[in-house]
Amino acid sequence: MWSNNSAAPFLLSGFLGSETIHHWISLPFFIIYLSILFGNGTLLFLIWNDHSLHEPMYYFLVMLAGTDLGMTLTTMPTVLGVLLLDHREIAQGACFTQSYFIHTLAIVESGILLAMAYDRFLAISTPLRYNSILTNSQVMKIGLGVLMRGLVSIVPPILPLYWFPYCRSHVLSHAFCLHQDIMKLACADITFNRVYPVILVALTFFLDALMILFSYILIFKMVMDIASGEERAKALNTCVSHISCVLVFYITVIGLTFIHRFGKHAPHVVHITMSYVYFLFPPFMNPLIYSIKTKQIQRSIVRLLSEHSRA
Repeated sequence: MWSNNSAAPFLLSGFLGSETIHHWISLPFFIIYLSILFGNGTLLFLIWNDHSLHEPMYYFLVMLAGTDLGMTLTTMPTVLGVLLLDHREIAQGACFTQSYFIHTLAIVESGILLAMAYDRFLAISTPLRYNSILTNSQVMKIGLGVLMRGLVSIVPPILPLYWFPYCRSHVLSHAFCLHQDIMKLACADITFNRVYPVILVALTFFLDALMILFSYILIFKMVMDIASGEERAKALNTCVSHISCVLVFYITVIGLTFIHRFGKHAPHVVHITMSYVYFLFPPFMNPLIYSIKTKQIQRSIVRLLSEHSRA
């Protein structure tokens, strides 16, 4: 349709072959969307409102919830637009911008999970000096560092997209814009755009995962040296929520990477489904994990509900 016009808008795709039931497919997506907004929004409100949660661990949780909200608000409007309204066109500039924020927020989330592992390491290794090491200003510096790493590292592969000519099909394979989808439509040398993301993934996701693993090896070693079994269980219990979020995030990253790299012959619906799992599952699960596994969050929820019932 757009093969001869390089500046024409891109066309987003939903579930190919299931267009007639897109309205029905949109229902669970809309429910998950509202659940993510409610869950992460509630976490942000609780931590902001409850002064007993004004600690480094919960400040990092605020960053995680904010990143999850950002990812959801970046992707879901176009997804619901395609499924509900069959609105498939997206301007090139808007598409590149969406792609930039999607990939930036993914790297930011990986960095926040690493920062949370550092937080747990300090809390267990130096409990008496924990608050003096992780001051508010130190937490802010870590947060800004994680954010800047994401913002800057994604610029190199996104910028060339603005001047690439697009003389092939303008149809993307998802209901949102991904760098790997866009670059395949370019009529230009995309060697840099193929190589750079591989290096970036190795230096961010892979390296972050290794450092998180190493930090927990040290944590488990320190915990095993604690004489009391009750104290060991208490120390490990403070890490359960974070470990669960790490597993949710990195298992979906590995699954999506595996499908993209080695699942070329897999049905298209498998690729699409894994993409949605990657973007929706962590933001959906993280608030649930922290609400179920963290007693301080549970107490804050009970306190909020009791105050509301009295009012």
